Amino acid sequence: MPCFSNNAKFLAMITFLIAIAMLVCGYFVYGAFVEKVFAPQFDRPTPAIEHPDGVDFIPLPTWKVFMIQFLNIAGTGPIFGAILGAQFGPAAYLWIVLGCIFAGAVHDYLSGMLSIRHDGAGLPEIVGHYLGSRTKKVMLVFTMFLMVMVGAVFVYSPALILGNMTLDTLGDKSVFMWCGVIFVYYLIATMLPIDKIIGKIYPVFAIAILFMAVALCVVLIGKWPSLPEIYSDGVLSDSFNGKTIFPALFLTIACGAISGFHATQSPLMARCLKSEKLGRPVFFGSMITEGIVALIWATISMYFFYGGGAADLGVDNTLQAPQVVTAVSKGWLGTFGGILALLGVVAAPITSGDTALRSARLIVADFIHLDQKPIGKRLYICIPLFAATMALLWFNIANPNGFNVIWNYFGWANQALSVFTLWAITVYLVRNGRLYLITLLPAVLMTSVCTTYIIVSQQGFGLFASYAFAPHIIGVCVAILALALFAMWVKKENVRA
Repeated sequence: MPCFSNNAKFLAMITFLIAIAMLVCGYFVYGAFVEKVFAPQFDRPTPAIEHPDGVDFIPLPTWKVFMIQFLNIAGTGPIFGAILGAQFGPAAYLWIVLGCIFAGAVHDYLSGMLSIRHDGAGLPEIVGHYLGSRTKKVMLVFTMFLMVMVGAVFVYSPALILGNMTLDTLGDKSVFMWCGVIFVYYLIATMLPIDKIIGKIYPVFAIAILFMAVALCVVLIGKWPSLPEIYSDGVLSDSFNGKTIFPALFLTIACGAISGFHATQSPLMARCLKSEKLGRPVFFGSMITEGIVALIWATISMYFFYGGGAADLGVDNTLQAPQVVTAVSKGWLGTFGGILALLGVVAAPITSGDTALRSARLIVADFIHLDQKPIGKRLYICIPLFAATMALLWFNIANPNGFNVIWNYFGWANQALSVFTLWAITVYLVRNGRLYLITLLPAVLMTSVCTTYIIVSQQGFGLFASYAFAPHIIGVCVAILALALFAMWVKKENVRA
């Protein structure tokens, strides 16, 4: 575990506040720039207005769409990921701020706007349109696998927490009982119109998570603790738990910087927006908000792990992420904080799991052109979808290390999904004569990150593990190759034009 000096207490919090200010400025300045590049048509009818179906295409109030989008993409990602990523040190600040503004928010906004332009189409449809039919089929399988993984993981993790809380009352079978309860809820939420359950309870949970983040931020500023910071402690720490900062940090902090999962959720809200002018506050704005939440938790975690925060709370500084959330929330906010922590570690993953499965239903429906207004046709897709989720859930329960295995692959698959999305958007921008650098550079970065990880990590091929600089060399080579192939493609496009 890296060590940091605590001799720059004032500058440490200044770093945090500057990072917050940069995220806010990123929305108003870079967000407006990206919006101008895309050129939304404010008078163009959106899918929700053009053909509402009362199930998935339903015009909703903008504030509600924002809250649902925020909770859809957030879950526990900006909390748990930031807690783990903070253990790499101040580099977490840079990745959250720069990644969120120049990669994640751009990714979320443009994928959402392309879904609107393609009549509310899901991610495989959009990617297939720009990267070809073969890629569309790959994306369909890849995305469905990811959605099922999300559904299974986000049944088991909250069920495990609830099971431990009710062990004395319900006995050894409590985890199984909670898995069943959550699974039934998933089925109902996936089947019913989006305004019946999701539209009613999601805004409440989103407000709770935002309130928790703001309250903790106020306490953090009041404490003004000594923290590791960029000026005196440097930008990078070498490694954490044997994982080098490149590429591990870029996969550990995903939802707070960029996450491919978000592009599967944006079409849900693309079918509920009343105007294209609302795209920036909903898609770009919700990602910036998530970045702020991640930044708050990363700072709290640096204090917890390196600034004496754990000792102040009377707990061990080796706690896992869910335990850190509970300890900090209860210790800083009292009983009310404990309730908010429960929402954070239980309700948030549940609300990500149900929208993942809902998104999966819509993706399959788009692919086989099956109308989703009749409930029988929704069941036609949901039955095999939930059977696959239950099979993966059983693997989770039966295998002692099942959760960790699935989570490791989920982290890589999640970011690999962003690679497909960013390249598809880049193709769109090239073909429409727009400034494609805004997605080309993030696409190259994430291609490099995901390829390097699968080559060097033990979850992948595990090659060159004994060479400290191997990940960096591989990453640079992959980036150069990606740029070269892109340049060749652009040259062919220009010839065709």
